[in-house]
This record gives sequence, C-alpha cells and structure tokens, in this order.
Amino acid sequence: MRAPIGEHELEYETFGDADRPTYVLVNGLGSQLLSFPADLCSSLAAEGLRVVRFDNRGVGLSTPFPPPLPSIGRVRAALRDGESPEVRDSLSDMAADVVGLLDHLGVDRAHVAGVSMGGMIVQHLAIEHPGRLLSATSIMSTTGDPSVGRPSPEAWEALLSLPPTERAAHVEHAVETRRVYSGELFDADDVRQLVGASFDRSFRPEAATHQMAAVMASGDRTERLRSVDVPFLVLHGREDTLIDLDGGEATALAVPGARLVVLAGMGHDLPRQLWPRIVDALSHHAEAAAIRARA
Repeated sequence: MRAPIGEHELEYETFGDADRPTYVLVNGLGSQLLSFPADLCSSLAAEGLRVVRFDNRGVGLSTPFPPPLPSIGRVRAALRDGESPEVRDSLSDMAADVVGLLDHLGVDRAHVAGVSMGGMIVQHLAIEHPGRLLSATSIMSTTGDPSVGRPSPEAWEALLSLPPTERAAHVEHAVETRRVYSGELFDADDVRQLVGASFDRSFRPEAATHQMAAVMASGDRTERLRSVDVPFLVLHGREDTLIDLDGGEATALAVPGARLVVLAGMGHDLPRQLWPRIVDALSHHAEAAAIRARA
C-alpha cells in the first residue's frame, strides 16, 4: 500500500485490526520495512495493537531520492567550521513523513518506535509533533551529541565499507559487516535471509548517502529533548559497538521521566531470541501510556 505524502509516496504495510491503537515502526539507515520482520510485527499486533511498518523516503518501494547525491564531505566541512549544513532531506522532514502517514491512515495519535536513525526520527517527532504521539520509543539510537553514542573504529569502518552490487557478494558483505557491530546473538542465516529479500525487493544503495547526510546535519537534540512531554522509552543493546550504550543512556537522561531498558546480548541489531522481551517492553510501554492518558 502507498501513502501520498506531499510530492512523494511511502510504501507501508499493516498488521492487526484497524480499530486498535496504532503502533508505527520507523526504520534505520538505508533499511526497508522488512527490517522489522513480519513475525515480530505480528507478535506486537497480538498485544492488541495495529502495527504499521513502512519504507522511509528514498528506500524500498517508496519514492526514490532524486539526484544528485549529497556531499558527505561538505556536510563534514560545515560541521567542522561550526556552520549548519544544508541538506535537501532532513530528519525533521522524515518525522513529518510519519505525521503524513498518520494523516493518510486517519489516525490522530499513535505509538511510535524507531531503531538507530529511526530512533532519531522518533526523537524529532517527540520534539516537533508531540500532539500526534501516544508514546515514543528510541531503540539503539542517540541524541546527536557527538561525545556520546560513538562507534568503535571497527564498527565505523564496517558501516562505511562499500557493498558490492552483485547479489551473492552483497549478501555476504552484509553478513560480515553486521557481524562486527551485532551482539553475541548474531545470526548469519537471519541476516542472509533479510538482506537477500531486501536486495530482491529494491536495491538503492544511494539512499544511505542521502540519509547519512540527514543524520549528520541534524545536530545535537539534547536540549530540545529536555522539553519532551511524551511517555518515552529507550531500548539499547549492551553490546552495541555502532552506537555505544552511552548514546541510549544520554537519551534517557535528557527526556524527563524516560525509562531505559538495557538488553544483554544485543548489539546494533534486533536478534530473534530477544523479540519476546522487545515486544513485551513495547507493549507494556504502550499500555502504561494509555493508562497515563486516561488519568
């Protein structure tokens, strides 16, 4: 299904009954809606929720980013010089996309959860569109403060390595890359299945460059997060080497009343073995927010 959002469209899928509270899942850098596996979405929907997963702008089956590619070097230079980088697509724009998706679905307020870059988008939603949120969850993400959430040198090198364009090589490159920053529950077969299915569905490696520019240009949200008045949960893997745990800790410290849940064995991934705990944390957070709203 496709939702028209201004001049572009977002591809989305839903799980569960339309009359249930809506829970929107927001993906990370360059990833498609498949990164929230259908079984995980169905498990969350079974908790009495209508779950929505979607392709962020530029990826998957959503409208592609138009050329040219942004210059990461220019964004870095602007930041180094203390200037605000100019980017065509920002995290605020991507947060507004979620609002547009809610409008398309006829939903006034929803629960939202995002992973990595998706967690940053959720933070922008809580800052800029709090009236549209029932609750917010930031997963394996950070505040934009460059002193926290820093990757290890090995994880940063893995993230920046150029993937091959041939399918089999692309899949194996993803396995070895993700092995670097995933935790002890890393499952190579799960990654092969996910990356292979994503490659077959849509292959747009340039999207990650556009989204990386948006992440880099978004700046430090710490002070703005201090004014957030939305039930807020932070989930983070203890073994995350791509966005260090202190990024999640800083997020929870910045948002008044936020709760931090640290998951042992989890790195920068959503390992299948932890899905029950993740679903439990998300659904209980949604239930607590609903009780707060009725009080």
